[in-house]
Amino acid sequence: MNIVISNSGGQPIYEQIARQIKGLILRGELKEGEALPSMRLLAKDLQISVITTKRAYEELESEGFIHTMAGKGCYVSSRQGFSLDQDQQRQVEEFLRRAAAEAQNCGMELEQLARLLRELYLELTEGKDEK
Repeated sequence: MNIVISNSGGQPIYEQIARQIKGLILRGELKEGEALPSMRLLAKDLQISVITTKRAYEELESEGFIHTMAGKGCYVSSRQGFSLDQDQQRQVEEFLRRAAAEAQNCGMELEQLARLLRELYLELTEGKDEK
């Protein structure tokens, strides 16, 4: 599991971890029943506090993405009902709204913006395939 954290983005580290693990689950890269790294191991790998990984796992569990088995660890829950939630969709829409407004301010045509978004999206997808 490859998780990348940033200290400069303004988003809390536990949220970055939870968001990336959710993405792995939603894309099917982490399968139902698959064990997650222990909180201590993930903290060590990312060079962060165990408290931070604990908070990320607690958030994932409260949202139903993972479940904890006492003494055994954390596992991916069933994917039933997993989808882009309304808050995530609103956040993406807001980012795209700002991008569209900026493109209009620069005189960029809709076709140019759509092509750029497609290229960026595919670039990110290809980057994940190379890992």
